[in-house]
Amino acid sequence: MLSHLCAAIPELYILWITMAQIAGQEDREKTTALKDGQLRHIKTGEPFVFNAREDLHRWNQKRYEALGEIITQYVYELLEKKCNMTKAILPVDATEDEATSFIYLSPDALSNPSKLLVLIQGSGVVRAGQWARRLIINQDLDSGTQIPFITRAIEEGYGVMVLNPNENYLEVEKPAMFSPLPSPTEPSDEPAEKRERKDDKEGKKKREFYEKYRNPQKETETERIPVRENGSSEEHVLYVWDHFVSKAAAKNVFIMAHSYGGLSFVELMNQREMQVKNRACAVALTDSAHNIWLQETSKGTQDWMQQHCCNWVSSPEPLDTPLDSMLPDCPRVSAGTERHELTSWMSYNSIFRFFSEVLEAKEDEEAVETSNIVTTRSSSLKSKHQDL
Repeated sequence: MLSHLCAAIPELYILWITMAQIAGQEDREKTTALKDGQLRHIKTGEPFVFNAREDLHRWNQKRYEALGEIITQYVYELLEKKCNMTKAILPVDATEDEATSFIYLSPDALSNPSKLLVLIQGSGVVRAGQWARRLIINQDLDSGTQIPFITRAIEEGYGVMVLNPNENYLEVEKPAMFSPLPSPTEPSDEPAEKRERKDDKEGKKKREFYEKYRNPQKETETERIPVRENGSSEEHVLYVWDHFVSKAAAKNVFIMAHSYGGLSFVELMNQREMQVKNRACAVALTDSAHNIWLQETSKGTQDWMQQHCCNWVSSPEPLDTPLDSMLPDCPRVSAGTERHELTSWMSYNSIFRFFSEVLEAKEDEEAVETSNIVTTRSSSLKSKHQDL
C-alpha cells in the first residue's frame, strides 16, 4: 500500500501531496495505491494515468518521475522485509564524504556452498530489484520487479545478489550563482495609475505563462559525482564480480541479465574471461543489448557463450521457440512476447528450468568423472596386487 510507504518515507509523501496541491487537487483525488501488486486509484480503482493534466506535459512527467522514486523506495523495502536481503555499500572501502552506491545480498549470498544467482538489470531509471518501471506502474509488481525471481531462487536453495548498475552517481545541487543587483531604474513620467495597470497586465501574463509551463518540483542546477569504480554499468558489474562474486563460496554461479545488463556481462567476460569460465555455470539473457563484434569478444568467449548462455528475445513466436542467431555468440529463443520490457517475466519459468537442467547435466558429468577415477584407481591397485 502506498499509504504505508508514505509513512515510511515522509519526504516523498510531502512531495506527492505538494504536487497535488499545485494541480488544485487538495483533496488528493489523484493519489494512488499499490493493491495486490498493482497501482490503482484509491477511490476509483482505475490504473495510473500519465496525462493527468493534458495541457501540462512537464507537470505530468515530473509527477511520473516522483511516483517512480516512491516505487523505488517501495521495492527496496520489499527486498529488505519480504526477501530478507541487506545492503552492501560500494565501494567497499568508501569514506564518509564520498559518493556511494550499494547492492543487495541474501543472508547466504557469500556463504552458500552450492548455488549463487546474480541478477543484472538493464539501463535507465530502474534501480536494484526492478526490471521495468513501466510494468510496475501499468501492470504489476511481479512482471516489473525481480521479487519473484529472488523468492523462487531462495526457495530453491540459491544465494542471491541483486546488482544496482544505474545507481552510479550522486546528484548534488550546484551552489547558487549570485547575480549583481540591478541598477536603479530611472523615474518614469507615466502617471501612477497607468503604471499600476501596466504592472498588473504584465503580472497576469507571467502568471498565465507559469500556469501553463510550471514544474511541480523546483528546478535547480545539479551536477553528478560518479561513484568510484562504479561510474557505469560495466564498471559496476566488474567491481561486484571482483569484490563479491569471485569471493563467494558457491561452487556454481548463475547469472541473469536483462537488456544492457547483457552487454555489461559480455564486457565482464572480456575483462575476466578465465574467471567467469571457471565460476559461471549458466547465463540467462533477456533481450540482451550485447554485440560480440562491437565489443570485440574473443573466439574463446564466443565458444563458451554458445555452450553456457541462452538469450530469450522479443519475438511473436511461442515461448522457447529456437530462433536463428544473427551472431555466433549464444542460442536465441523466443520470450513469447514482442514487448522488450516483458521478456524477463515471460521467460521466468524457462530460465529456472534452464538453470536446473544445466546444473543437473554438470552434476551427472562430475559423477561419471568421479566414477571413472575410482574405477581406474581400483584397477591400478588390483594390478599391483596381482604383480606382487
